[in-house]
Amino acid sequence: MNSLSEKYKKEVIPKLVEKYNYKTVMQAPKLEKIVINIGVGDATENDKYLDAAVNELQAITGSKPVITKAKKSIAGFHLRQGQAIGCKVTLRGEKMWTFLDKLIRIALPSVRDFRGVSTKAFDGRGNYTLGIKEQMIFAEIEYDNIVKTRGMDIVFVTTAKSNDEAFDLLNEIGIPFRK
Repeated sequence: MNSLSEKYKKEVIPKLVEKYNYKTVMQAPKLEKIVINIGVGDATENDKYLDAAVNELQAITGSKPVITKAKKSIAGFHLRQGQAIGCKVTLRGEKMWTFLDKLIRIALPSVRDFRGVSTKAFDGRGNYTLGIKEQMIFAEIEYDNIVKTRGMDIVFVTTAKSNDEAFDLLNEIGIPFRK
């Protein structure tokens, strides 16, 4: 078992049940999945950018990414419907907790001038999105092998009913929010 999933079961759930006066532990919000998405807009010109993004995402998460395609054509961006424009991975269970542990303990603290993540990125339904500017904060990425510096979106999908519940859940798990 991962140390974060243990912490969630033994410490976080009791705190949330007490704070929100839930009748049962099953009402406590939980982290359902983490979705990591890399948009590769310049894959329209060169396929190797998309391949590099897929390989990097696979190295970071340990799961095979799914290639995302354009839903509709946009002439201004030289984009056709069905064209590959990114990749994403959905993590659940043990892989989710392992990735979250790596993100909190290794990747985020390695960001220069890191003061915490924003508290304003909740969507109103208890989900939180974290934007990362470059993939180099992860130890699995070798600087010499980077084709292009890319950012990524990390979405934490929870069962929380409100932003406050989701904030308390993620804060107790250990996401370093800005004070």
